[in-house]
Amino acid sequence: MHICIFAHLHIDTMMDITYTDVIKILVAFALGALLGLEREYRSKPAGFRTLIMITVGATVFTILSYRIGSATPDRIAANIITGIGFIGAGVIFKEGLKVSGMTTASTIWIAAAIGMSVGYGAYYLAGGVTVLVLVILMLLSKLENSFDRVHQVKFYKISFRVDEYTIEELEKSLSDCGVNFTINKVLKNNNELIVFYKIAANKRSFQNIDTYLMETKTIKSFEV
Repeated sequence: MHICIFAHLHIDTMMDITYTDVIKILVAFALGALLGLEREYRSKPAGFRTLIMITVGATVFTILSYRIGSATPDRIAANIITGIGFIGAGVIFKEGLKVSGMTTASTIWIAAAIGMSVGYGAYYLAGGVTVLVLVILMLLSKLENSFDRVHQVKFYKISFRVDEYTIEELEKSLSDCGVNFTINKVLKNNNELIVFYKIAANKRSFQNIDTYLMETKTIKSFEV
């Protein structure tokens, strides 16, 4: 009697993973690897192994959502999205006035969506979205770089002593560089003035601004 029960449990355990499950996991691995290779090539925080694990993990959770309770598979799917949000937030960095990692965070988010699509059996949807994401990451980045050479928007934090320099002098110099600018905020700390600017210009104009700020001795410091 005990032998029969053990054999029955052993068979159920062996049958827990099906041929379809293996196919889904392999497809998720391949699609995650494609996204990961592109991110790894660009030396981004979330690279080859990370995106594979995210895609495969989302696929496994989606498979389990049917096994645990097929009546409400959306509960686990909703938690996948929440969990991926935490992971994506971990690759976003703020350096001074510059925020980086948004594209990598978005790739993590879409990798989870691709994994979920595979888990639901929507192979063509998952494959098509993967190709579209690779086109965006690889080809449109070149187009984005071309736009950046023509027009960019940056935020500058410039500080100087009020008895050595004035905002009027600074803004005249910015105008001479041929840029459009607006003041976001002005702070005064004893004899030091800190001005925050939003500046729109092309790549060459920004180089001229940086050169001017570095060579002007009355400028105490600046951040971009």
